[in-house]
Amino acid sequence: MKLLPSINSPSDLRRLKPEQLPQVCSEIRQTILETISKTGGHLGSSLGATEIITALHYVFKTPRDKVVFDTGHQSYGHKIITGRREKFPTVRQFGGISGFPKRSESEYDVFGTGHASTAISAALGVAAARDLKGEKFKVVALVADGCMTGGMAYEGLQNAGMLQSDLLVILNDNQMFISKRVGAWGTFLTKLLTLGAVRDAEQSVKKFLERFKFWGSSILRVAKRARVLLFPGMLFEEMGFAYFGPVDGHDVVQLVEVLKHIKALRGPILLHCITKKGKGYPHAEEDATTWHGPSKFDLSTGQFLKNPTPKTPPPTFTAAFGKALVREGARDPRIVAITAAMPEGTGLDAFRDEYPRRFYDVGIAEEHAVTFAAGLASEGYRPVVALYSSFLQRGFDQVMHDVCLQNLPVTFCVDRAGLVGEDGPTHHGVFDIGYLRMLPNLTVMAPADENELQHMLRTALTMGGPAVMRYPRGVGVGVAMDPEAQPLPMGKGMRLKDGSAVTILTIGNRTHPAIEAAQLLDDHGISTGVINMRFVKPLDAEMLRAAAASTPRLVTVEDNALQCGFGSAVLEALHDHHGVRVLRLGIPDRFVEHGSLDQLFNVVGISAPGIAQRVAAWMERPIRNATEPAGAIG
Repeated sequence: MKLLPSINSPSDLRRLKPEQLPQVCSEIRQTILETISKTGGHLGSSLGATEIITALHYVFKTPRDKVVFDTGHQSYGHKIITGRREKFPTVRQFGGISGFPKRSESEYDVFGTGHASTAISAALGVAAARDLKGEKFKVVALVADGCMTGGMAYEGLQNAGMLQSDLLVILNDNQMFISKRVGAWGTFLTKLLTLGAVRDAEQSVKKFLERFKFWGSSILRVAKRARVLLFPGMLFEEMGFAYFGPVDGHDVVQLVEVLKHIKALRGPILLHCITKKGKGYPHAEEDATTWHGPSKFDLSTGQFLKNPTPKTPPPTFTAAFGKALVREGARDPRIVAITAAMPEGTGLDAFRDEYPRRFYDVGIAEEHAVTFAAGLASEGYRPVVALYSSFLQRGFDQVMHDVCLQNLPVTFCVDRAGLVGEDGPTHHGVFDIGYLRMLPNLTVMAPADENELQHMLRTALTMGGPAVMRYPRGVGVGVAMDPEAQPLPMGKGMRLKDGSAVTILTIGNRTHPAIEAAQLLDDHGISTGVINMRFVKPLDAEMLRAAAASTPRLVTVEDNALQCGFGSAVLEALHDHHGVRVLRLGIPDRFVEHGSLDQLFNVVGISAPGIAQRVAAWMERPIRNATEPAGAIG
């Protein structure tokens, strides 16, 4: 490390000579690799964006000039340059810096970006505000190519072309996003957006047009039209952008020269840069999907580090879902699977490999995924839409209007439901119960473990209408798996343990911790029952009334926001049942920060000890010799 230790802000970077910048980029990559090998986190995208980020901070006067990221996981180099180098080892760790741009963290983080396809709209809003205030700073949106599969990116582009405000959009084309790029746009870029092919073709057209000298000045207009029709800039030129590129996104000295030229231009501009995801680390360059967000690894060998364990860990909920869906696909040829650029992340890669003609990856386009599924369902198919909870939020209108209103049999398999850990508040899936259970015709359920998951999937696929199955990130409980999936009784819970003082009503992944909590309470003289409700909608009203009659106190536990969540549904169902007291435990009315799952469950008080302690305190019989989890929310 020769240069990076002296760079504590972009102004320090700008004191260097351009020929020193490659060394800076090398040291930034070294810092990222050394840190992420120890902590885990997003890797490939930040390695690929290093030169672009360095050149941006070198040419533009940040933070006065504004840079907006899309997506945020390519911003590690940005964090290192903007005064967070010493804190970088804490990235995505509890109490440390975020893995995404975060406005409250730094004045250089102009706009929080955890999801995709948002930067052009946000940057245009910043530019419009600048124009309204009569200010003169520059605005840049750094957009990864995968984000261009999302419709919102094109909405931003067309509005920017119409407003003609000064705005620079940099397309970071690494020819790969989280999973293999899909769709017509991806094929178009892959075929055309390579430096040699485009430049050679452009020269050929230029030579061809030079033969027609008799056209005089009109040759320029013809050349312009030929460029628009034949080259990658076609779409952007037609939308009102001046297109430049493609350029080598790893030649930082060239990038500086290009950006200095572009900086002086007016109006909306698109600069197209070709980069390599995982640049600088051979393992990440060769396998971009695996190294998008790796766990801890040995930097020298590229081998992933596993925590020592005396037994084989249980499968993840995601893997259990993928296996169960393959079995369902063999049973029913009407079943098709849909995801939004996340086949590996959602477990649909197994279905894709087994039934490629019945698998659809629509790109980062959740709204389209939902309505596409509705169209399939209207023709007799049984589509399964697998999305992360925080990404399904984007498709809420389509779930309501295109699926539920028409009562179409679409099954939503909602992965990463609940707290997700180190990715933090942009990715915590803690709102889906609230925004889904209000919709007519929609069944909402959550499995307690991986065995119940396979039965719920069969239940959803044998229904005649839309259904949601939500399940968490991470490993399952390790329960025995039944050899054959069976439909569950609709809307019926299961009593797991009797008790006379209090009954805990659980949903989803808090069921097994609730059983542990009940045992702790029993050990301290508080007789505690446990019911796995299984269904948020329809609720098992008969079992609720029985629980209210047998114990004077009920406790609801959920890995979801308390507002409008499972506990609220229970209160609604018991509104005319007098004499019963209810304590609701779940995610408080705030955005929960990043950290390990164990840390976060302790913070919000829904770990097994946290549940026991809060129930005992509520009953004014505090557990002796036990302390409340640090920071728990009352």
